Amino acid sequence: MYYPRHIEAVLQRMERRKSVLVLTGARQVGKSTMLKTVHSGMGYIALDSPLVRQSALDAPSIFFEMHKPPIIVDEIQKAGLLFEYIKVYVDESGEKGQFYLSGSQSFRLMQGVSESLAGRAGVIKMLGLSLRELDFSGFREPFLPTLEKIEGRCKAGISGDYQTTVERIHAGFFPELHEVKGDLCDWRDYYSSYLQTYIEKDIKDVLRVHDESAFVKFVRACASLTGQILNVTTLAEACGKDVTTARRWLSVLESSGLVYLLQPYHNNYLKRLVKTPKLYFLDTGFACWLLGWNTPEQLVNGAMWGHIFETFVVGEVLKSYYNDGLSDAPLFYYRNKDKREIDLVIKEGGVLYPVEIKTTGDPDKRVLSAFDVLDNIPGIERGTGAVICMTKNVLPLTGSEYMVPAWLI
Repeated sequence: MYYPRHIEAVLQRMERRKSVLVLTGARQVGKSTMLKTVHSGMGYIALDSPLVRQSALDAPSIFFEMHKPPIIVDEIQKAGLLFEYIKVYVDESGEKGQFYLSGSQSFRLMQGVSESLAGRAGVIKMLGLSLRELDFSGFREPFLPTLEKIEGRCKAGISGDYQTTVERIHAGFFPELHEVKGDLCDWRDYYSSYLQTYIEKDIKDVLRVHDESAFVKFVRACASLTGQILNVTTLAEACGKDVTTARRWLSVLESSGLVYLLQPYHNNYLKRLVKTPKLYFLDTGFACWLLGWNTPEQLVNGAMWGHIFETFVVGEVLKSYYNDGLSDAPLFYYRNKDKREIDLVIKEGGVLYPVEIKTTGDPDKRVLSAFDVLDNIPGIERGTGAVICMTKNVLPLTGSEYMVPAWLI
């Protein structure tokens, strides 16, 4: 079963302006499936096939004579020589929507794009399925905690419940897990294979990792610190490597779409702010598998539930921006040296919208106590605030802050 992706509209919008479309994202989030579905009659070539790849490397000048554009090229980074030939082709033809490039090694993919296709390529970031996509909802506006936007979601018929939301958080958001209903054995088998495939096909080629067990410990340490302020020293100690190695490994996890670093909000007027990003492991199901939370019940009763729930919320908000074509999402967190913290701050123009994230279904006004720190920032207005939680309905907490159900993101 194919879940229509909201990012399809972004693809169709960009292909009218760009000759080359580049789709990045973690392995198995559905990049190739989406491209082949949207352009079902278009040619498709996958360079992870050794014979096809060797053909491209041996005779790149005639490769696109054999495989004429418009064409979808998967794992393009495995034959980097082709980037120069794509550049020559699009410069000569001037036609739009000719090359659709995807790959799971985003580090090398984007290196090739920046070196050869700068200004010619539109770049789209893709994550796993969103709640809206799982519900086949056409509502695709980026999340903003204004009453107008919240009411728009309600009018779109978006609904949900506690149990379904928990089960989805535990399962994760890779499309294959939702195409056919499986059990926990399928879930464990999927993530076990995913990790091994990721290491074999993506990591060893980029990082030249020789100590596979140390890398697995590093990935597990990232999962254990999700939703927390990044501490590279802790990550290095967890896998027995130095800080330089840990930073390099983290950079590759980030570029391959497995982790996201949420930057702190700061400006020239704010001198007492924490300036270290927060780490989020983007697929909650993968994080649960790595940490041994084998059932939804274990997850909600475990010590990591709050951090996993926050990771889920930040991931869903991030998807809502990526799925609208905003690859540089205006998302931050706030924390000052007095430890006053706001989980998520969304910047829209000169307005900052504060968001708290709680697992409770009945938060009280005390969770809003840090919001007023935004009132003291010159040139900035504080917008409507929200507490995203497990409440059943949208309810006001104050005149300008609301409780918002997690499934309404």
